[in-house]
Amino acid sequence: MKVIPIRYEDITKWLLLRHYASRIPSISFAFGLVIDHDLQGICTFGVPASPSLCKGICGNEYKDLVLEFNRLCIENNAPLNSASYLIGRSIRQLPYPRILVSYADTGQGHVGYVYQATNWLYTGLTKERTDIFTGEGKHSRHYIKGDDYSKRQFRTAKHRYIYFHKCSKVIKNRLKYPCSPYPKGDTLRYVADADISKQGILV
Repeated sequence: MKVIPIRYEDITKWLLLRHYASRIPSISFAFGLVIDHDLQGICTFGVPASPSLCKGICGNEYKDLVLEFNRLCIENNAPLNSASYLIGRSIRQLPYPRILVSYADTGQGHVGYVYQATNWLYTGLTKERTDIFTGEGKHSRHYIKGDDYSKRQFRTAKHRYIYFHKCSKVIKNRLKYPCSPYPKGDTLRYVADADISKQGILV
């Protein structure tokens, strides 16, 4: 079992067939979990779509260090603890320093245990809200000119996790979110679509 960098063009179809979100996010770095020459998992990191998020974590001075851990997908026949193995070894291969942020969606039954297992900081829940809905599961950040803006889509609250990858104490001390104890509760491991098996791990 090993974790290696993979190219953008090698991951798009794999992710679209498996991850529940059914779309490809902004990707700056991608890593694959390879077991016996077979790709068993993928995780990706990209620049967050929200500039205010980048500034809001540790301030304007460190906004360019922020990356969002935006996809994690593991085949359901992969060995136990494959997710934490993939995350840990992927982060080691990222350039540093980096401030990582990721979310566990309560609407998908996520709690964030995989982040807890890899020592991320828990900084609470985001607020529930509605977005302009533009069809095909997209929201206002992905709108196309001519879309119907009259429709709204509800977005559930998400658990927010932060990880400092080889950051100095100066950077860590600039964290603007208060840290809280890890949330607990039941979580789902896998999700299946009616037509196609989407074996993305739910965290």
